[in-house]
Amino acid sequence: MTNPAGGVPLVPPNVVRPMFRTLGIAASGLSAQRMRMETIATNIANAETTHTEAGGPYRRRVVEMQAAQLSDFGGAIASATGTAAATGATGATGATGVTGAAGATPDATEIAAGNDEADRAAGVKVTGITEDPSEGPLVYDPSHPDANADGYVRYPNVRVTDELVDLMDARRLYEANATVFQATKAMLRRSIDI
Repeated sequence: MTNPAGGVPLVPPNVVRPMFRTLGIAASGLSAQRMRMETIATNIANAETTHTEAGGPYRRRVVEMQAAQLSDFGGAIASATGTAAATGATGATGATGVTGAAGATPDATEIAAGNDEADRAAGVKVTGITEDPSEGPLVYDPSHPDANADGYVRYPNVRVTDELVDLMDARRLYEANATVFQATKAMLRRSIDI
């Protein structure tokens, strides 16, 4: 794709430029940890819900995440010449909550040959929210409206203490990604002054 006015190659709109890649990695971590915090809040809010629309007690939900590939973010990385190329993950990937592989950046021939280096982790993505299949505690309470014939009530499999620990973990990872994002933004701003 070239610019008709000057013959200079144009970068397709869905291509992430290398200088903004760290921002994308941190932003993916922010988004994933926000989703995790929202899910944990839902779990805590439903810790005593013994009857749902499905009929049984509420089941704890867990956010599933995996390392994202460059193609998951809508395209490849643009090289300095304006052609599309993919690059390897940087050490900043660890702040997303899913550890990425650090390594050398592959060249265009490795990418064209389908080398695994071109498909390295580039952040994190949420693959889904699943229900924890474990059973909640069975509590004897014959006066409860959801009690069975023997007087036992099945409560949700949500342990508030565990949820609070997960919430603190998600918050710390969110803060780490926000710090990476702010530091990268400051470096990019300083590079404009050079």
